[in-house]
Amino acid sequence: MMRSLSRFTVTAAVALAAVALVGCGSVSKPPGATSTQGNGSTSGGGAAGAQSSTFTYDTYTQVMIGWDPSTAYSNEIIAMHDMYETLTMYDSTTQTVKPLLATSWSHNSAGTEWTFHLHHGVHFHTGRLMTSASVKASIMRTIHLNQGAAYIWGSVKSISTPSAYTVVFHLKYPAPLDLISSAGYAAYIFDTHAAGSPSKLTSWFNAGHDAGTGPYTVAQYTKGAETELRLKAFPQYWGGWSGHHYTRVVFRVVPTASTAVQLLQSGQVSWVEQMTPQLWKSLKGQSNITTTSASSYQNLFAMLNTASGPLKNVDVRRALADATDYSGAISALQGSFVSSHGIIPKGLWGYDPSLNSSTTNVAEAKRLLAQAGYGPGKRKLTLTLTYTQGDTDEQTIATLMKSEYAPLNIDLNIEPLQWATQWAKAKSSNVSSRQDILMFYWWPDYADPYSWFINLFHSANPVSYNLAYLNDPTVNSEIDRVESMSATNRSGAIALYHKIEGQLISSGAALFLGTQVYQRAYLNSVGGYVDNPAYPNVVFAYYLTPR
Repeated sequence: MMRSLSRFTVTAAVALAAVALVGCGSVSKPPGATSTQGNGSTSGGGAAGAQSSTFTYDTYTQVMIGWDPSTAYSNEIIAMHDMYETLTMYDSTTQTVKPLLATSWSHNSAGTEWTFHLHHGVHFHTGRLMTSASVKASIMRTIHLNQGAAYIWGSVKSISTPSAYTVVFHLKYPAPLDLISSAGYAAYIFDTHAAGSPSKLTSWFNAGHDAGTGPYTVAQYTKGAETELRLKAFPQYWGGWSGHHYTRVVFRVVPTASTAVQLLQSGQVSWVEQMTPQLWKSLKGQSNITTTSASSYQNLFAMLNTASGPLKNVDVRRALADATDYSGAISALQGSFVSSHGIIPKGLWGYDPSLNSSTTNVAEAKRLLAQAGYGPGKRKLTLTLTYTQGDTDEQTIATLMKSEYAPLNIDLNIEPLQWATQWAKAKSSNVSSRQDILMFYWWPDYADPYSWFINLFHSANPVSYNLAYLNDPTVNSEIDRVESMSATNRSGAIALYHKIEGQLISSGAALFLGTQVYQRAYLNSVGGYVDNPAYPNVVFAYYLTPR
């Protein structure tokens, strides 16, 4: 699932109308959780209960890419949301923002001042109480470090704390801060005093520590042996431990899908993140296993190197786009992907089903290749594609691409790499060592399209996730305008997003390979699981019911 891994300022109309003036109430379960959570049988126990139970999350690749809650921006999302919490949470089922660490909020008529009221009696894992000062310190540290998804706070001019449990955000321009506060990254609230000194905090986190308010805290982690992370219940969790809960959460790396399925069938893991469609289908109907399928906001790209090598030539990039059999890939993935229509996935505002970003035209591919001096009877085109090792869907698509390109005299060398290695290669300052094609997923940092555009297709130095290395001044300018336009003119922002998508499709900066469908499998003893695509691949273990 790597962000192999994934900025919104909604319009005043949306910020003021769609979000409404006030959100209120206390949270008893996360968005998308079923009403059975918090109830259950005798198989579970509270943090201080007689019998504990373990939820084991199977993933195919490294969990903790980063440990710092201010800068973490990759696969660690799956564990971070069990250790850390945000002011609010997004419910993708109702498409509304719900309370979490904040009990209620309101804003002025201009949408430029937001007031959040906090839960009382919330403890960090360090034992200190969460107050408005610690909320401010968390967010200001994230803003000042300016890494990962810190840009989500770009509208914030200042933060004041008129009381111990009241936080006021003063904005430069209108923004839906309740939605921003629900982000999957960079919105975590944590104890900035955890290491004793602010200068030591980054190294303290990176040693495998956490300082959140969430239901679980680190129990065991061996740096350098990234195959397992163990969490344990935090006894002072503000949500309480009455009823039946998992008191231990284990994230286990099982890179082979068939092995993961065997472990599930034998009851050694509770939940499998990803497997082949064939394996998933083989589990349907088994008495001890539940299978589910859910749409996602997670789409798969093949980023083409626009800055160096043979793909610097736009005709060659367009040829690859025409030569790729998108429908064949979707068919081969047997229900685990659906076709893309541009960059924005279905379910988010701005999605345009009329955009045709996945059309195959082999004759046009041959023409464009010949125009560039490649193709049948001309020079061989040799390209290197990297994908995340262990991802069977990426492997399937890459293998199909190699087969499709071969008759066009294109030799596609495929390199499966661990995500950390793949990303390091892609970001290398040595341009000649970078790949020609990088396959990876993206999803929004919160429920808005801006994340794809600012991260993947806006020029940046140094390189981060803009792994097509595109540097188009027109596209840059339009991306810079669209966020503020979202705050005053939603329909205009949608039109501009569609224009940018058309320009990116024309530039051949990426291949839009499809949007993932989450095919999950888990033990019947796990109650209350619901996918929330706003938090991709996150299992909120506290709200599950062991049964």
